[in-house]
Amino acid sequence: MTSYRVAQVTSPSGSFEIVEREVRRPGPGQVRLAVEACGICHSDTLFVDGQLPGVTFPDVPGHEIAGHIEELGDNVAERGWHVGDRVAVGWFGGSCGHCKRCRKGDFITCESLKVPGWTYDGGFGEQMIAPADALAKVPDDLAAVDAGPLACAGVTTFNGLRRSPAEPGDLVAVLGLGGLGHLGVQYAVAMGFETVGIARGSEKAEFAEQLGAHHYIDSTSHTPVAEALQALGGATTVLATAGNSQAVSATVEGMTPRGELVVIGADPGPLGTSPNQLLLTGRVIRGHLSGTSQDVEDTMAFSVLHGIRPMTETASLDDAEAAYQKMLSGGARFRMVLTPA
Repeated sequence: MTSYRVAQVTSPSGSFEIVEREVRRPGPGQVRLAVEACGICHSDTLFVDGQLPGVTFPDVPGHEIAGHIEELGDNVAERGWHVGDRVAVGWFGGSCGHCKRCRKGDFITCESLKVPGWTYDGGFGEQMIAPADALAKVPDDLAAVDAGPLACAGVTTFNGLRRSPAEPGDLVAVLGLGGLGHLGVQYAVAMGFETVGIARGSEKAEFAEQLGAHHYIDSTSHTPVAEALQALGGATTVLATAGNSQAVSATVEGMTPRGELVVIGADPGPLGTSPNQLLLTGRVIRGHLSGTSQDVEDTMAFSVLHGIRPMTETASLDDAEAAYQKMLSGGARFRMVLTPA
């Protein structure tokens, strides 16, 4: 093969077009991947719309990638990687290794963090080149269409919960039951938490129960969410997956003393929280961003162990535009995944 196809946008908020690219050899410390699946994340809009500094066009987004290694660059075999290895690449697409954050071992907050679709071509294509430190080994029992979303949506919710103060038996609430939240509930249950699903509408109660939640709170009912959480004993952790600042703020008073609000749903609007809600109880609000390639491996291993999988809809690379629009409209249930092959 001398060429491969990608889905790209040539201008901010443009439509996707399928074009051919010439196959390139990976450089030192890089690998070339054959992409088998790539999830469409709402964060891809940051690149497609040109909202982040440094985004250049044409842009090939995609940071929920699963495939296999086709070619190794120099100095990669020594790291234990081989042609044919099944791998995933998520939001964490490599780090510089030498900035202050990296030297502290906090690679996900690297000052020069590499993100597929932002700093290099992402997974909306048949091939891509990625740094070796971005690679996470995919378990044999995990399909590519499941591994891709777990490299972003999965690791974000999994890490957000396992790094919270909650212990088995504690009450943990997951705000939002969409692309992130439906995984968050499953992880919370598997981690041994008394799990509460929070969403809009009484009709979501059955779905929350299917995911394993022990309780459901309808945020549109007459009882405020915080009051409903306190009636259950108060939440040690609230995992806020909903991209709605008002809904996130409404959970703060529902937490226990020393409770932690873990924010992973993006919204440009400010949180409506007062210092008094935090000072007298020692509550914490923490922003949480994804995880490293090792965290992705941990997420996938845990998912296989407990039978946790994302709910996905697949589309071919040729239908990238329609699939992306379906994600934007909220019509996907719950992760759209491109299957380039």
